[in-house]
Amino acid sequence: MREHPLNRDEAASQLRFYLSEVSRLRNEAQADASHRAARLVLRHWQSERLLLSYPDLLASPRFGQAARFFLEDLYGPKNFSKRDAEVARIVPALSRMLPGAALEVIARALELDLLSETLDARMTRALGDGAIDATLYAAAYRTSSSRAERERQIQLIGEVGRGLHGLVRLPLIGTTLALMRGPAQAAGLAELQDFLQRGYAAFKKMGEPTEFLQTIEKRETLLLGRLFAEASEPFAGSGTGSATGSGTGSGTSPAQSAHPRAD
Repeated sequence: MREHPLNRDEAASQLRFYLSEVSRLRNEAQADASHRAARLVLRHWQSERLLLSYPDLLASPRFGQAARFFLEDLYGPKNFSKRDAEVARIVPALSRMLPGAALEVIARALELDLLSETLDARMTRALGDGAIDATLYAAAYRTSSSRAERERQIQLIGEVGRGLHGLVRLPLIGTTLALMRGPAQAAGLAELQDFLQRGYAAFKKMGEPTEFLQTIEKRETLLLGRLFAEASEPFAGSGTGSATGSGTGSGTSPAQSAHPRAD
């Protein structure tokens, strides 16, 4: 988290800003059928890349649930519009009920969401309507984003993960989430409630997140460097590390071929 944590009003203000901007980007994407289809192809390709990069985390008894939460609930091809709309509805209540630290975790998650949506929109335009392979993806990655933006994306993953770990340790948070299920469903907030419970369960099971988050940060930073250096095979060996946790579409996927080709 930041050196100087946000106060309650600052965090609530950021929540409203990020939700408004994410909603704007998603509405723009939904309004253009061609862009919407191309964006979905990109998201599926990226999701497959993440699965190939983190087989050890996904298979880990300790880290598997948290890895699936990151890949499916924080970043994935699913449509998060309903969840975000539910958050927007209850920002005033959240800002009254939650401590500033909890609001800041939500704000950082939404900042990550907004940054990912922004970068994906640019990449979608750069890639066009065709199938995606590793070579095309790498070129679009470089032309549609700066190194600083991609580094911030990785930094936010770590901040969100460490913030979630801190929230899991709050007294009675699990009981509170369980008691909220009925009222949340009655109020039309079922998707948000499910998201919160999945995140809580994943991080509660994992415990100390340092090894998990460092694995993601290290691999994503290494891949970032290879992509910006224009390495001939930037995805080669991207999932060969080990994090056992015993004591993270259309077109050619990153690991299908050492010499990527279009389908």
